[in-house]
Amino acid sequence: MLTVEKASLHYGAAHALRGISLSAEMGRITCVLGRNGVGKSSLLRAVTGQHPLSSGTVSFNGVALDGMAPYNRAKQGIGYVPQGREIFPLLTVKENLESGYAPLRRADRSIPDDIFSLFPVLQTMLGRRGGDLSGGQQQQLAIGRALVTRPKILVLDEPTEGIQPSIIKDIGRAIKYLRDSTGMAILLVEQYLDFCRELADHVYIMDRGEIVHEGPAETLDTPEARRHLTV
Repeated sequence: MLTVEKASLHYGAAHALRGISLSAEMGRITCVLGRNGVGKSSLLRAVTGQHPLSSGTVSFNGVALDGMAPYNRAKQGIGYVPQGREIFPLLTVKENLESGYAPLRRADRSIPDDIFSLFPVLQTMLGRRGGDLSGGQQQQLAIGRALVTRPKILVLDEPTEGIQPSIIKDIGRAIKYLRDSTGMAILLVEQYLDFCRELADHVYIMDRGEIVHEGPAETLDTPEARRHLTV
């Protein structure tokens, strides 16, 4: 289980997270929703070690991650799919996937067959440069690269952003498969309400750096939840 307790984060004088607490359990999809600028990506930066907390703690399977570098968090089993994908445009698809070897022991450095089962298009494009792929294909590649690290929890920052509907469905099926077949924990930040409604086991809604709603996915249709999501 990933646990965030009373986490606060600042960018200079700007207070991005205000005492947030949440958890993401193994074998469950946890979705964090909210309008633009409420701190969702900052939460994931805190979880993955991209930005230090001002106060509070992040722990995974009972191990405190405070002060731990991002690459050591990857070794602990945290796989990260950043907003905007951030694949290497001049490397081939195969080389992008192999960049996920970094936190692995030499004996474990291979590309799991599951990645090509989930995203067959990647296997047909192994020699193509990442920058030549469509946005949806790059998103599949970013997820595949994270899966190469053999994560125990997959952390995704708005994977549907700018993606065509057919690939959104493929990504949704892949996330469900990972939860159901591997027992992996999924922590998903998203703005696409229907995507979360269909996938999530548990939801949190953020506003102004705080958690303002928590509950099972069915609670997304309550007036309280909708009030925090409408623009």
